[in-house]
Amino acid sequence: HTPMYFFLLNLALLDLGCISTTLPKAMANALWHTRDISYTGCAAQVFFFVFFLSTEYSLLTIMSYDRYVAICKPLHYRTLLGSRACATMAAAAWGSGLLYSLLHTATAFSVPLCQGNAVDQFFCEIPQILKLSCSKSDYFREIGIIYFSLCLSFGCFVFIVVSYVQIFRAVLRMPSEQGRHKAFSTCLPHLAVLSLFLSTAMLAYLKPPSISSPSLDLLVSFLYSVVPPAVNPLIYGLRNQELKAAVSNTYNFNIHKMHASLTGVSR
Repeated sequence: HTPMYFFLLNLALLDLGCISTTLPKAMANALWHTRDISYTGCAAQVFFFVFFLSTEYSLLTIMSYDRYVAICKPLHYRTLLGSRACATMAAAAWGSGLLYSLLHTATAFSVPLCQGNAVDQFFCEIPQILKLSCSKSDYFREIGIIYFSLCLSFGCFVFIVVSYVQIFRAVLRMPSEQGRHKAFSTCLPHLAVLSLFLSTAMLAYLKPPSISSPSLDLLVSFLYSVVPPAVNPLIYGLRNQELKAAVSNTYNFNIHKMHASLTGVSR
């Protein structure tokens, strides 16, 4: 019932959507020993993947503001992050992701393709589609949009860094060691998710072309498109005391049941 849990619900939906966009089709292709995808299916895959990924980055930026207010301005937390403010920020994240995805998908698929129709990847992504382009003007238009997107992403990154600088300054001024530990522990899941998201994305898109190869590109794309959405629920779930207690009880129950079964067999 807190703003953080509201944002975690949105994050879980985005992770589910992101992994559902790429993995089921890749698994079906592997099962049927094919690599085919329709033009419409490819466009839909690009649209939803960019939509979920960009919305998640916006949401992670908002969640850093949530941590900043919770630690640096705790008395104003309910005022600054009321239900209406949270809903507005979440809607802004989803809306910006939708517009961003529409822009990228429309631009990428308006580029004429003359280098074949084989995408050297396990899902459709914009850099691989641009490699098939034969129009320099359309190609550079999409590249311009990508650079503009990088500027916006860098702005969000600066906001996150400034937020955490203020958070760490406030935490280090706390007189109680227990209070400092508790404050840091509330930020660790968000920092872990954010670090995983940014590191895999930068590895995928900012690696030097000299070390690029089809097998490496496939591995890196798998890392940033599948691993973060799959790991994020575990990172946040392990910080939830109720979930940890439920997992622990289930584990102890199964161990006890197995022990009783083995004891019965030995007799």
